[in-house]
Amino acid sequence: QVQLVESGGGSVQPGGSLRLSCAASGTIFSIYAANWYRQAPGKQRELVAGISSTGQTTYADSVKGRFTISRDNAKNTLYLQMNNLKPGDTAVYYCNLALYEYDYWGQGTQVTVSA
Repeated sequence: QVQLVESGGGSVQPGGSLRLSCAASGTIFSIYAANWYRQAPGKQRELVAGISSTGQTTYADSVKGRFTISRDNAKNTLYLQMNNLKPGDTAVYYCNLALYEYDYWGQGTQVTVSA
């Protein structure tokens, strides 16, 4: 049974930083593309950043230069370093593993950016 457990969310002031983690178990983490999505109240879930099994990364335009996605296959863990956070980054952040028809999601972690 695949489990994804996010951690690291919280409340920060604008300009602050947070590091999200997603610990995976029950599968071979390294073979999956791994992604961070977010969903703000009243909005659709959107892709924030992704990293392929070979380490290629992609980012939403809104977070380029501020967020960094990384993975540690030895620890079965996905990370999202978020710097210079803005109120518009407030959302529930979800970890996702994807490979062909296999698609797994974590339960989400809340990130709130406000003064």
